[in-house]
Amino acid sequence: MEAGASTFARYGRGAKQIPFTSIPVIDLAPFLAGGEPDRRRVAAAIDDACRNVGFFYIRNHGVPQAVLERAFAETRGFFALPMEEKRRIDFRHSRTRVRGFIPLGELKADPSAKTDHQEGFDYGVELPPDDPDHRAGNLLHGPNQWPAALPSFRIGLYGYFEAILGLGRELFRAFALALDLPEHYFDGKITKPLAQGRAIYYPPAPQDVLEDRKHWGVGTHSDYECFTILAQDEVGGLQVRNSAGDWIEAPPIPGCFLINLGDMMMRWTNGIYQSTPHRVLNRSNRARYSLVLFYGANYDARIECLPTCQDTDHPPRYPAITQGAWTEKQLADILIYEMPPSAAR
Repeated sequence: MEAGASTFARYGRGAKQIPFTSIPVIDLAPFLAGGEPDRRRVAAAIDDACRNVGFFYIRNHGVPQAVLERAFAETRGFFALPMEEKRRIDFRHSRTRVRGFIPLGELKADPSAKTDHQEGFDYGVELPPDDPDHRAGNLLHGPNQWPAALPSFRIGLYGYFEAILGLGRELFRAFALALDLPEHYFDGKITKPLAQGRAIYYPPAPQDVLEDRKHWGVGTHSDYECFTILAQDEVGGLQVRNSAGDWIEAPPIPGCFLINLGDMMMRWTNGIYQSTPHRVLNRSNRARYSLVLFYGANYDARIECLPTCQDTDHPPRYPAITQGAWTEKQLADILIYEMPPSAAR
């Protein structure tokens, strides 16, 4: 089928979106180990979820359970450290502002809210202080900050991060097949990706948290990167808003990661794929922990409408932008503490 018309020939763009009431679960094993027919079948299931929901679970994803369990154990240990120890690696100490400990009250995903009710630890691809992009003033590439008081935290969390990076590369290939592109279309655009990991602690909140917005773990928002890979603990609390405005629970499912698309993938696909609003309300009266990877393309990757997501009747809806410029703008909006000016462009 001719490139630039295939996605519209198969689906069109004028159909009414039916409000979803549940989030699909997709078995990734046939994609990771199967032949081309199996890979295309899984890609088609992902495509359907991306068009209609913007979220989907994946099982049999290839990440060892022991790696995940260690990452959660180390995360609980880190957030249990005394505040003065966590403050030693405060994100303000990093020029990038996306490396280190983020105290309670320093993030706001929803611009209309004051802050989110969470502590976080942000990290990314491990780079040395003399990394050329970092030395040139790039705000999104640089060395991570790790707690000296808990050396095992670095080993456990970064081991998990490397495993998830590999999973993300496979998901990019599934998206390429789903969008009628060559399977390795995105490979050259994620050689040094803006992949931001975040370990999150949500303190216990009162039962009436829905009415008390100051205790919302994360306010209503959509993610800004290409897609997010989320591991939740057993507490849950994530909710996803469908096209009718109803909130659908997205509970943890043992053995599964939850994937959701971000604004950048919506831009790349000309609005065909959904970047769905969501929020976190921890109504359990227990601590909640999650591990998040916001997966973006390379800093200088040009994000413009994919060839299979446009035709003469459906021209590009969004102007081209680089991944780095987009991410810096979004971070400036969600951090309470002002981002410094970039010297990378």
